[in-house]
Amino acid sequence: MKIFPQCMKVLALFCLPFQFAGDGWTQSYPAKTVRYVVPSSPGGGNDTIARVFAEGLAQVFSQQVVVENRAGAAGNIAAETVARAPADGYTLLQISQSHAVNVTLYRGLRYDLVRDFAGVTLMAVEPYVVVVHPSLPVKSINDLIKLAKARPGALNFPSAGTGTTSFLSGELFKNMTGVNMVHVPYKGGGPALISVVSGETSIYFGPVPPAMPHIRLGRLRAIAVGTTTRLAVMPELPTVAEAGVPGYELANWFGLVVPAQTPKDILETIHRAAVTVLNKPNFSKRFSDMGLIPLSSRPDEFAAYIKSKIEMLAKIIRQTGATVN
Repeated sequence: MKIFPQCMKVLALFCLPFQFAGDGWTQSYPAKTVRYVVPSSPGGGNDTIARVFAEGLAQVFSQQVVVENRAGAAGNIAAETVARAPADGYTLLQISQSHAVNVTLYRGLRYDLVRDFAGVTLMAVEPYVVVVHPSLPVKSINDLIKLAKARPGALNFPSAGTGTTSFLSGELFKNMTGVNMVHVPYKGGGPALISVVSGETSIYFGPVPPAMPHIRLGRLRAIAVGTTTRLAVMPELPTVAEAGVPGYELANWFGLVVPAQTPKDILETIHRAAVTVLNKPNFSKRFSDMGLIPLSSRPDEFAAYIKSKIEMLAKIIRQTGATVN
């Protein structure tokens, strides 16, 4: 994954100097409960990440951090809520790649992802893997490209829905290789993944964590990963880029933002707290065990990262012609 050089440093080297007592801050902020808004229902992957991270922030702040679930409209409801919240540091928003997608995919958004929010830090990347049903005579990306070109329109790939990362991963692959594969949208990543396991669909571009058990049991065959570097959990798998599609890169990511007018000193305090959490070995292990790659960045770096992802994803979306009214 192409991210800022600072994000690639070992997290322990990214720790910033500050004063604390135990895990509690000596500053006056925060003096009351902090809202941590997550754009999903309880129990999902987004929610799990938020609760783990909020727990870490509460320990550092020595103050309660309450997770507030605001599901709906692919994360837009949560974003609108926080965009209108007081810019005092007491309302945080966890965003993901979906928010960068929404900028182009949705018409008439009532918030501006760049204008209305200040980046705090990139938190983690969720790697994606390309898997096929074992019955498909494909063991590499080149095999997949050859088969798809020999049988145009015969192969299909499921997604968690139009506009999701699994959808965009497949569409990007089609556009970069010139193959003709049929998109089959499902209501969520779980049903999409199971459709490949059952043989109902052929190829899935999806997150590593839910696919891993099926890969290990031989129900799915993994052929490549969507990041720009190989993964420690599957070092034998090449990246899509090195396997025959130079420049291919797509994975989900998560980060933390606050309302745009949040005072700089409070923003810096939240940033230091977030980086402190990300530097904790037990916390980074929990993220790693979830199949995530924990990362961190400076506020200005994350703001630039968001802009770059909006631009990259906009090109893919425009190529597909996808829209949501």
